[in-house]
Amino acid sequence: MRTTIRLEDHLLREAKAQAARAGRSLNEFIEDAVRAAVRTDGTPAPAPPPLPVFRGGRGLRPGVDLDSNAALLDLMDDHLR
Repeated sequence: MRTTIRLEDHLLREAKAQAARAGRSLNEFIEDAVRAAVRTDGTPAPAPPPLPVFRGGRGLRPGVDLDSNAALLDLMDDHLR
């Protein structure tokens, strides 16, 4: 099955490098990572880091459109750079 995923640039570079060092394709590398994350041997996958919570009465930042997933993803991508 084909799908599209978004990865941070540095994460993708490291995944490609590790896959190349192991003589494997990036696809195989990512499949193994997903398998490890969803394993059913009773060992829980590591918990994600807590999400920061911001308080204040200023409302949404300018340019934030909660009705557009694509616009939100673009803003988050810009924030990570």
